[in-house]
Amino acid sequence: MAGWGGGAGSANSPKLCLAPGFPLAGLAMQELESRKAAALAAIEAAATPDALEALRVEALGKQGWITLALKTLGGMSPDERQVAGPAIQGVRTAVSDALADRKQALEAALLEARLATETLDLTLPAPAALRGSVHPVSQVMDELAEIFADLGFSVATGPEIEDDWHNFTALNMAETHPARAMHDTFYFPDTDAEGRRMLLRTHTSPVQIRSMVAQGAPIRIIAPGRVYRSDSDATHTPMFHQVEGLVIDRDIHLGHLKWTLETFLKAFFEREDIVLRLRPSYFPFTEPSVEVDVGWQNVNGRRVLGGDGDAPGHGWMELLGSGMVNRKVIEFAGLDPDQWQGFAFGVGVDRLAMLKYGMDDLRAFFDGDGRWLAHYGFSAFDQPTQSAGVGARA
Repeated sequence: MAGWGGGAGSANSPKLCLAPGFPLAGLAMQELESRKAAALAAIEAAATPDALEALRVEALGKQGWITLALKTLGGMSPDERQVAGPAIQGVRTAVSDALADRKQALEAALLEARLATETLDLTLPAPAALRGSVHPVSQVMDELAEIFADLGFSVATGPEIEDDWHNFTALNMAETHPARAMHDTFYFPDTDAEGRRMLLRTHTSPVQIRSMVAQGAPIRIIAPGRVYRSDSDATHTPMFHQVEGLVIDRDIHLGHLKWTLETFLKAFFEREDIVLRLRPSYFPFTEPSVEVDVGWQNVNGRRVLGGDGDAPGHGWMELLGSGMVNRKVIEFAGLDPDQWQGFAFGVGVDRLAMLKYGMDDLRAFFDGDGRWLAHYGFSAFDQPTQSAGVGARA
């Protein structure tokens, strides 16, 4: 004989027994069906997930009455198992299905109750999403590339860690030139394979040398990028951005330089009244060298470029340096200066941004202040074009 003991919480329940022989005794079958009916009724009446879990443990837990009934099958004869097995499995399936259905119903009811208390007003505006912006320096570089591409220039780049030959010597800067001093230039303790000192480039002029050596002539490039000098105040930072231009061709003269700069500045500042003044100056890599001044006037406390600097209420502002490429520089690049001539110019990209978009302090460019970027930054859709205007905002 085999007996099915009650599970946890049913120690006082009468034991369900099999009479000798088979099939399942009528009394045992009735008790099995009775326990099944009671369990299904209790499951249907369960009001909480915890109560439902207690019923599951009572019936299907390790000491549950269905589990214990299944364990008795091992002590039965084959004929007895053939009758008792399907009966017990049927009860187990019915109880399991009832538990799953009730659990689903309780979870659905709890969700409905929570949704009823957590109302959401779909008419309210959505919370503002954080948006990035294009840094003014990046925007101005895109504007410069657009303008000079229209003039037939290509963009050239080079390493920011340079050797002193490309940065100084090839640009006709003597060993005693002040720019080579430690207090002006960031040097590394390393040297290259040829024993040349390594440094952070102080201008993008080395890109001009590398481009002439690699491409030869004729050439027409601009070289934008980061440069480094040991200087820091409201208008100078140890790292800033510069763009330099270079044209090497036959029969190039100073008139070509002036026309190029006038065309560039008129397109960049989007004004036709830009007036330039070229003053003699000195740079070791150009001869003759000229400083370029631009006329400006004060409008509501802000410097606005435009107009003749000699006119009443106007003045001249030094903006960039330029000149005809020195013969020695052309020779250092492996070209014949009797056949090839050219001009070069350089200007700070950060300074151009400050003048065009009304910024006062260069140090704010590198503070990473989200408020400053939100005010002066550009949308990714503000793509500069010659037709819409290089400074047009979407």
